[in-house]
Amino acid sequence: MKKKLLLLAWVLIPTVLFAQNTNQSYKIFETKTKKSISLEELVKNIKNADVLFFGEEHNDSIGHLLEAQVFSRMIIAYPGTALSLEMFATDVQPVINEYLASVISEKNFIKEARAWNNYKDYKPLIELAKQNKAEVIGANAATRYSNAVTFSGLEKLNDFPAASKVFLPPLPIDTATGRYLEKFIETLGGHDMGGMKIYQTQNLWDASMAWSIAKYAQLNPKKKILQVNGRFHSDEHLGIMGQLKKYAPKLATVNISCFTGKDSEEPDWTKQTILGDYIIITNVIKK
Repeated sequence: MKKKLLLLAWVLIPTVLFAQNTNQSYKIFETKTKKSISLEELVKNIKNADVLFFGEEHNDSIGHLLEAQVFSRMIIAYPGTALSLEMFATDVQPVINEYLASVISEKNFIKEARAWNNYKDYKPLIELAKQNKAEVIGANAATRYSNAVTFSGLEKLNDFPAASKVFLPPLPIDTATGRYLEKFIETLGGHDMGGMKIYQTQNLWDASMAWSIAKYAQLNPKKKILQVNGRFHSDEHLGIMGQLKKYAPKLATVNISCFTGKDSEEPDWTKQTILGDYIIITNVIKK
């Protein structure tokens, strides 16, 4: 009973915050039908999925609130749902576990887990996990590894000690080509990528998150995973999702692409259908 009350409290927090944004809202679209659906319908629809990717824009406040809403409903509908985050690295997993076990303070957690500057946006997710004994996966590569790749390329990872490599995906890491590379170049506006090293860093992040998900899924085959990341990492089923196909091809995945719609209340179906299985447009003005 106590657990249910704690969960209810954290379910209500995002709801209250939504109510405070009276001029802002959101719409969820299922791309295969191009129809608007409810949050409850989305969670029901992922019954057969192993991993739900929530691709966010890091500065989208409504999107962050929605992540907590989705997670809270997944915990209820699919007990044991785990949370995987781009925002924490693999090497701070012990710190994450210590905070979830309530043996260290939030201050220590934020400092020693190297939480992002906008941790307040992800705090509801962490607290939901803590109160409901859900596991949280620090999924990304630590900055020291990504910096090494940015300066020296993926081959530099081979020089790290064996003890360091436990925090990395299996080497060598595949560098995605085709559409994902094209998107990356488009995003940079055609600027020089330093002999592909910047793109190799992107692939390190993708592979690290995919490997973290694959490892957890292998050890916990009956549990669903909510993966939260910047939407470039999972839009068009590329990035992390492409890497995950290599590590765990049998996992069933679904992705959400969530972004600010500005003056639009509906996706541009001529261009955005390919982004995800579901598209969420935030900052929709209620009329």
